[in-house]
Amino acid sequence: MARALVTVPKSAARGDVIEIRTLIAHPMETGYRSGDGGAPLPRNIIRRFTCRYDGEEIFAADLFPAVSANPLISFFTVATASGTLICTWEGDNGFMQVETVPIVVT
Repeated sequence: MARALVTVPKSAARGDVIEIRTLIAHPMETGYRSGDGGAPLPRNIIRRFTCRYDGEEIFAADLFPAVSANPLISFFTVATASGTLICTWEGDNGFMQVETVPIVVT
């Protein structure tokens, strides 16, 4: 499993625009570089990131080999109700990482 961090405000008032930041430790190998023996290193990238807020998709991004290692994704949403954020990263070789973070709306 990769190490993932999801940062949200500790609390927000209903209707506030909040920033959600995600960071995942991942090498993002393009498949174009050569290893020590001269053979190409196998491709290993995160292809898709999605974020759901109480089951509704609020953000999604397709990622490509040009994305750097340890990608940081930041986006905004409106705090509507207390609930749960579910962030999912999907990639090559069956890679999947899911992080769940609560949001408290007052």
